[in-house]
Amino acid sequence: MDSSDATISPISEYERTMASHPYISGAGNITQMITFLRKSFPATVNSDTVKKLGLAPNNESYVINALQFIGLIDEEGKRTERGHEVMATHDDQEFQKAFESLIRESYKDLFDLRGEDALTMTKDELIGYFRSADKTSDVIGGRQASVFQAFRAISGHENVAAPAKKGRTPKASSKMASSKATKQKKLSPTPEAGAASALQPGSTKGVGLTVRVEINLPAEASAETYDHIFKSIRANLLNE
Repeated sequence: MDSSDATISPISEYERTMASHPYISGAGNITQMITFLRKSFPATVNSDTVKKLGLAPNNESYVINALQFIGLIDEEGKRTERGHEVMATHDDQEFQKAFESLIRESYKDLFDLRGEDALTMTKDELIGYFRSADKTSDVIGGRQASVFQAFRAISGHENVAAPAKKGRTPKASSKMASSKATKQKKLSPTPEAGAASALQPGSTKGVGLTVRVEINLPAEASAETYDHIFKSIRANLLNE
């Protein structure tokens, strides 16, 4: 093996993947790198710079590739005038506008095809585009989409979540419906309970009262005695 082949430069390693758009397994490393460059942009940025910052262990070259792709540094790792100008923009809103212009120029193929929709495309839509454009696998396409989403978020555009699939009933709704039915069942009185409540003290609704009076009349009593007894019953019971 030639000594020149022993060490693969970041650029040749990147080109070897046959992917024209940058990718990395953790796009958050790129976001953190951009944050660092806004605070301090060295004249030269290389894999050692990334390593010293503790970012993207063993994947430093992928961060460098991403920075080169959007024009912050050149192929030798030196910062560009345009890149320095953008990173030195202090106002956040002005920085987002300037950074967005970098993204539009770098991803010109995507913006030419999708226009302003490129700023709101879901991750699944981006994966589909990158896989088609670069003939990459699902994994690489997903990482390319994540890098673009990271750049898009830095320029002030929130990432859009994929719409929920139709035809699915949320589990929470099912549990609520089940809980509601259980509560209604517990609150509904049974026939026995209804009958029992009608007999509670103080309740007169739907309750009848029957009084049976037994009178023992002496056999030897006179007719006058009987008249007095019935007269008393009539006066004290029947009239009430």
